[in-house]
Amino acid sequence: MPLQAISLLLHAYVGWRLVPALGSVAGGALLAAVLVVSALTLPFGLGARRGTRRFAALLAWIGLVCMGLFSSLFVLTLVRDLALLGVAAFDAARPGTLAFAPFFVASARAAAIGAVVATLWGFANARRTARVVRVDVPIAGLPMALDGFTIAQVSDVHVGPTIKRPYVEAIVETVNRLDVDLVAVTGDLVDGSVAHLAAHVAPLADLRSKEGSFFVTGNHEYYSGAAAWVGELRRLGLTVLMNEHAVVRRGDAQLVVAGVTDFGAGHFDRSQASDPAAALAGSPDGAVRLLLAHQPRSAAAAEAAGFDLQLSGHTHGGQFLPWNFLVRLQQPFTAGLHRWRRMWVYTSRGTGYWGPPKRFCAPSEITLLRLVAIPAAAAQEVAAPPRGGAALPAV
Repeated sequence: MPLQAISLLLHAYVGWRLVPALGSVAGGALLAAVLVVSALTLPFGLGARRGTRRFAALLAWIGLVCMGLFSSLFVLTLVRDLALLGVAAFDAARPGTLAFAPFFVASARAAAIGAVVATLWGFANARRTARVVRVDVPIAGLPMALDGFTIAQVSDVHVGPTIKRPYVEAIVETVNRLDVDLVAVTGDLVDGSVAHLAAHVAPLADLRSKEGSFFVTGNHEYYSGAAAWVGELRRLGLTVLMNEHAVVRRGDAQLVVAGVTDFGAGHFDRSQASDPAAALAGSPDGAVRLLLAHQPRSAAAAEAAGFDLQLSGHTHGGQFLPWNFLVRLQQPFTAGLHRWRRMWVYTSRGTGYWGPPKRFCAPSEITLLRLVAIPAAAAQEVAAPPRGGAALPAV
């Protein structure tokens, strides 16, 4: 069944379950109108990368906002229907309670209002500049010359239909104020071609750090023309790491900064299959090893290759409820700092957003990571796989 037909059926379901139940002609008419606008404009949001004209851009904005609103409406309608079954069973078990009728109207209003509140709150969170999240990463045996080494991680900006140059400029200004040693951009930077988005990505050339800015591809780069974007980002002065590494020297200490292509890059180009071991090949012995990998799923192969720390993104932390919980079914880590055997994995919630301009219970972030030395004896190994990712697939 075509995606648009499925969308229309889901909109019809929400209208059928909520509009008559609101107990208000005006409220029902308003919700029905919102659902009609959502059903008509949602396809423009889904195909927004192809739109370049001002009117197309406006339709994309409306469609993407409606996508976020309808997502919450649909989920809350399902929850309401399950609750109605429970209330009906309660009434049947206790004759005379008559809880169903008042709950029928109140729950419909709560679903509609809840979806609007979540969407407005999520819109405000998504459109603000991401806040700085500070994380200390303890590295056993870290050389003193690297103790306190700082990394600003930017991930999943998704420059495209609703994220443009001013949004990117604000990110760059925030990162530059941190005065870090290194900047890591861990993929999904764009949703569109170089021809359409180069001017909006251009502010990345102004990123400042002592050791430079490093970039790895995410899955959305492959949807958007990865080869062209790799060339454009190199032109802007970023070091693009595609299963390769660079070496940062501080006194007699060395930090290997490696990067892999996206976990699924091999599906687009077999020659670019993600390979943490290849990224580390030829690196100096005894160096601290940092891997930039868009998806947390690279962790198993990265740990086996001998990395100390992996920086990832991709998950958006779920971006908004209830996807916060469902993303755990596809990725071993949703957000934050976790241990995978001998290696740390930090998963960013992302600095922008994908699709609907909505972040609810999953705030965006610019991450300031600081490497901290601890005695080698303090290192801990965690052999069991993390919850939510029964096993990490090898790359």
